Amino acid sequence: MRKFLSSFSIAILGGVFSLLGYRVLIENPQRFLKDEIIPIQTFKTNYNATEFDLNTATYAPTNFTEAAEKSVHAVVHVKNTAITSGINSIADLFNGSKRQQQVGTGSGVIISSDGYIVTNNHVIEGASDLEITLNNRKKYKAVLIGTDSKNDIALLKIEVTDPLPYIPFSDSDNLKIGEWVLAVGNPYNLMSTVTAGIVSAKGRDLQGNYSTDSFIQTDAAVNPGNSGGALVNSRGELVGINTAISTNSGSYIGYSFAVPSNITKKIIDDILEFGKVQEAIIGFVPDLREDDIEGVRIGDFAEGSNAEKAGLEKGDIIVKINDVKISKFSELTGQLSAKRPGESVKLTIDRNGEIFTKSVSLIKRIERFISRSYGLELIDDPAGAKIIRDGFSDDSPSSIKGYIITTINGKKVKTASEAVNLLDSLSRNGYRLKVEMIDLDNEASIYFF
Repeated sequence: MRKFLSSFSIAILGGVFSLLGYRVLIENPQRFLKDEIIPIQTFKTNYNATEFDLNTATYAPTNFTEAAEKSVHAVVHVKNTAITSGINSIADLFNGSKRQQQVGTGSGVIISSDGYIVTNNHVIEGASDLEITLNNRKKYKAVLIGTDSKNDIALLKIEVTDPLPYIPFSDSDNLKIGEWVLAVGNPYNLMSTVTAGIVSAKGRDLQGNYSTDSFIQTDAAVNPGNSGGALVNSRGELVGINTAISTNSGSYIGYSFAVPSNITKKIIDDILEFGKVQEAIIGFVPDLREDDIEGVRIGDFAEGSNAEKAGLEKGDIIVKINDVKISKFSELTGQLSAKRPGESVKLTIDRNGEIFTKSVSLIKRIERFISRSYGLELIDDPAGAKIIRDGFSDDSPSSIKGYIITTINGKKVKTASEAVNLLDSLSRNGYRLKVEMIDLDNEASIYFF
């Protein structure tokens, strides 16, 4: 009997150890992953079968050699040299600040045979010297013609004797989501690099705060150095200027963004004709409290707007502009960025379910400058800086609304920006201000602050 119990106990213990060994070695294979092969799971999906006539079906091109050949020679390397001075060590405190040379690089696109080049403003910002290297390695000094920091576009010019290859503009409004595009540039100083992708989205607002951003989003690989380079369609036409990437690492992780060609072309035309960008607006304040509407709701009208005169009302929702669908504010501002003051646009309006169209003449955006020290809002005036808001009601005897600032502490004021800088800087340093103005009766008056 004792022998039986002993043998039975040993058998039980053996079974327990076998079971433990099974659990450790077999049921927990994650500890031994070197040779493990994990089977791929497959799932059926619902689909609708569609028949195609292979003789008549058309397909998007997958051979981009022609588009690359047309564009690669018209994309240039931009070298930005800036001279800075600063204190970088304790020795500099005694020996004075050192002048240092900083070099930045990017890309640019030749847009005319006589040497006009478009790039990003951030590529050339602060430059004391600009050097352009063509695809054939020839180098040229470039001059800055003009910039638009708001849309991050700059126009350069090089002097050449022979015609240059250039990329023609395409209508970016016709660009479709899913369409193939190429990004051409010089990432990491690698000359003439071409990458391919598709249009992932349009009218993209990178800030997420209803800003004026209206970027083309693609999945074409773009890295530092691509800024200012070309985004072209499968025909080799310019549809955008590569400007930004979405990244946590500083390198490409799947999304890149370009300024649409229509906006770029309008900025360039304005710079060449007027010296600066002419911003066109409808003249209304959007009501952005609702996120679940398709379009842009009108909250109020700006002074001088033609929209109210054209029959628009507060609460109306703009759903199209010139037959282009508008889903959000950034798409609306993107369309307006390609327009000029005085142009008429056709707006499709949703008013409580009733759909109709109105033609509205765009007005020029007036740039306003605010003095934080004195609460004054100023705009440019031929005679100086005109006060359009002073914190008092219009009928208040203390109001100086409509007055024009001509001099501050004896210094002649030419622009509203200059007036604000003088007012705030002198105030911060404790100076008393003597401000000469032209009042509503067109008479000179002097105020002390």
